[in-house]
Amino acid sequence: MKPIILLHNPRCSKSREALALLEAAGAEVQVRRYLDEPLNGEELRALVSRLEGDISQLVRSSETEWKTLGADSHNVDQVIDAIVAHPRIMQRPIADDGQRAVIGRPPENIQSLLDA
Repeated sequence: MKPIILLHNPRCSKSREALALLEAAGAEVQVRRYLDEPLNGEELRALVSRLEGDISQLVRSSETEWKTLGADSHNVDQVIDAIVAHPRIMQRPIADDGQRAVIGRPPENIQSLLDA
């Protein structure tokens, strides 16, 4: 099984559930606390290329920072620039095996990486 990087916020219940799911499955997990160690633009572009689903799902659109930007959630460049400037608007958790990335909302979405 490939190591899975979990973009994690330990204060988030969904993120904690995703970590528990991965650990219970015996997955090799590398936790990255993305608020303490934010992704740069290059890392975000690479992540987006592996991400399943629409780019708009990567944004926590209810966050004040996002709302004040007036950015287009379907514009990759605007989403990446917004997340680089305000890491907390990135949806969490995200599991990434290096070939595919999945937003863990609900945490069970991450199971698809384990089944691959």
